[in-house]
Amino acid sequence: MLSEEIVRNNIYDLIEAEIMESELPLDEKNKKLSRLKRLRKTELSIMLVGATGVGKSSTINAMFDMSVAKVGVGVDPETDQVQSYRLENLTIWDTPGLGDSPEQDEANMELIREKLSEQDEDGVPVIDLVLVLIDASQKDLSTVYDCISKVIVPALGDEAKKRILICLNQADMAMKGRHWNEELNAPDAELMAYLDKKAIAVRKRISETTGINFKPVYYCAGYTEEGGEQRKPYNLAKLLYCIMAAVPKEKRLALADVMNPDEEMWAADDERADYKDLTRNAIWDSVVEYSAAFADKGLMIGIAIAGVPGGVIFGGTFGAAGALYGFVKGIFDHVKEVA
Repeated sequence: MLSEEIVRNNIYDLIEAEIMESELPLDEKNKKLSRLKRLRKTELSIMLVGATGVGKSSTINAMFDMSVAKVGVGVDPETDQVQSYRLENLTIWDTPGLGDSPEQDEANMELIREKLSEQDEDGVPVIDLVLVLIDASQKDLSTVYDCISKVIVPALGDEAKKRILICLNQADMAMKGRHWNEELNAPDAELMAYLDKKAIAVRKRISETTGINFKPVYYCAGYTEEGGEQRKPYNLAKLLYCIMAAVPKEKRLALADVMNPDEEMWAADDERADYKDLTRNAIWDSVVEYSAAFADKGLMIGIAIAGVPGGVIFGGTFGAAGALYGFVKGIFDHVKEVA
């Protein structure tokens, strides 16, 4: 049984404790601990791009535990135009809003291009994933489309398909907000059909200019209205799963300890799949493959515990590792169905 002190540490500490308490031979333990040590140093960087007012900041605040964030500036420290948030092994780059003026858009797109071209000392791109946020309630999206086709896709080249996620925020305000069910915190049938068509239209428009067939995910990050009313998040668990599916498997644990611990953030979604379960399996798949020998022993690991924000998504336990490991092997072949 893990001590309370260890249980309250992060997921890397939890995995280390399981390895140490396993019955594996000493040399095998050392190999896995060495691999875990490298995994602890593996970092994930996500960039957010979108028009002014699209909800980049509210999306960051809704998804992640900002109480542990360290705020900094990147790309252009003199003008503070690109903000960075460091949360343990995760860095989020919040780019300046588009659509204010042609001149400013040109300057901002150049900042985005520069950041996407950055590489680390090993020649690996700094940015792993770009979230392009689009306002689901707006029709004129030409500036964002230009940024996708003229800046982001060319900068990412052949990897653009797997390193860009198209996100339609403010789904509750589409159709002027008339078809949002406040009690259920969900769109009614008419609005859901509209949002599905909107996603298809966005997908088609981007495909026409880039040749890439993205599949957008719509959601509402939640925000406080001018009058003080709090709008609750919707489809945030689906967005999280889509992010988890898009990032490299060895980097998923970087998300585990920095999720927003408020359960309400993840409560409402379109129910087309069990996104929490898919996310849990994605994390578990990384744990099994990159860290410990849970599949060998059928150990159980519970992380819905104090001190691990990801517990609100993961639930009570991962379950018996052997059975779950077999289940998750092909999980990411089905991203298209649920995204």
